[in-house]
Amino acid sequence: METLVALEPANLDPNVLQRKQERLFALLREMGRVVVAYSGGTDSAFLAWAAARVLGDNAIAVTADSPSLPESHKRDAIEFARRYGFRHELIQTREFENPNYVRNDERRCFYCKDELFTRLKEFAAQRGIQHIVYGVNKDDLGDYRPGQLAAQQHGVRAPLVEADLSKREIRELARLAGLSFWNRPASACLSSRIAYGISVTPERVKLIERGEEAVRALGFRQFRARYHGDLVRLEFAPEELPKALNPEVAAQLVEIFKPLGFHYVTLDLEGYRQGSLNESLRARSQASSL
Repeated sequence: METLVALEPANLDPNVLQRKQERLFALLREMGRVVVAYSGGTDSAFLAWAAARVLGDNAIAVTADSPSLPESHKRDAIEFARRYGFRHELIQTREFENPNYVRNDERRCFYCKDELFTRLKEFAAQRGIQHIVYGVNKDDLGDYRPGQLAAQQHGVRAPLVEADLSKREIRELARLAGLSFWNRPASACLSSRIAYGISVTPERVKLIERGEEAVRALGFRQFRARYHGDLVRLEFAPEELPKALNPEVAAQLVEIFKPLGFHYVTLDLEGYRQGSLNESLRARSQASSL
């Protein structure tokens, strides 16, 4: 079932928003025919909606059906596409067959996106489509995201960046357009839950998926379960952390994760933040520069 977060409408200049959306539409119109890398998250869903609005059947949203994609996200992606009239297809990706990906070093995201864009290029070539686009926004440019290098190497364009759209602006444009996914929680692949240096396997990502689905059933909306071997580190959004710290709820979290094989179930007191596993990379980088 689709999960939404409680967000207030953004206080943004409507004229600026309109200009940026028109710029996005113009970029897509110039391309003529596009394949959209579509995970079902807010950014890629908005991009797929915009492409379908401008190009109709000349836009195809494509979802990578991989063990790292939660089943709930795949269901939502299919439902969003049906509800808003995207052309939508699923393709298989095989990143788990790549030992460089399984090794799970700081370039894992590169190998994932390299596999995705390789398959999308094959898909597009079979249909005579020149352009592939994906849903990175301008806020994403400030974090460590090696997948962006893969996009550059494959010639994949980022129209949301080219239109200078931030995450808040994308959410607001989606809200104004009446798109239900405007306040969907930030999402990421299941492999991003596993600490660097611990090999990524289909079994481990599905273990995390089972745990997170059970946490979601408790009513939590924005959270992550981070895999650190025999320890799971749970991050909750600041507004949901008090609920997680309630002794009865904490006991329920233990009951969820201990049967999955974790010896230790911990709560991260800093709460949920995107890319928290990259903090170790930044710390190492700072230490090496001293």
